[in-house]
Amino acid sequence: MNTDFTPTKDYFEPMHTAEHILNRTMVNAFGCARSKNAHIEKSKSKCDYFLPSAPAAEQIAEIEKIVNKIIAENLDVIEKFMPRAEVSKIADISKLPESAGDMLRVIFVGDYDVCPCIGKHVKNTAEIGRFKITTWDYENGRLRIRYKLEN
Repeated sequence: MNTDFTPTKDYFEPMHTAEHILNRTMVNAFGCARSKNAHIEKSKSKCDYFLPSAPAAEQIAEIEKIVNKIIAENLDVIEKFMPRAEVSKIADISKLPESAGDMLRVIFVGDYDVCPCIGKHVKNTAEIGRFKITTWDYENGRLRIRYKLEN
């Protein structure tokens, strides 16, 4: 097993880790899949989710509240290398190409989220800052959430 892994996605660590928390929160709240189309930048980011109907403004506010609650729990963010067969029992790997190999790098955000990932992450959610949904829109089944982090 290669533990000298160098992340190949050069995302801004706090923003990328916030994306993991947002993804889990959306899956929990709406039963949707994790974002398949995300654009992660240091100053602002966006994620797309596919839902059968538009969420209410109160639901979006609740998503922001939950993400901030999880961040405030100061959860450790840990990477583990695990066999693909084991990962498939704890995370959706249906979109992961076979070329990813049999040994996968998996990121755990405390007990809240688990996801195979090749990006950079903070060591603890305390490093993220405050999560703020700046805008959102819903069109043809696609919910786009734009967000930033505040200190």
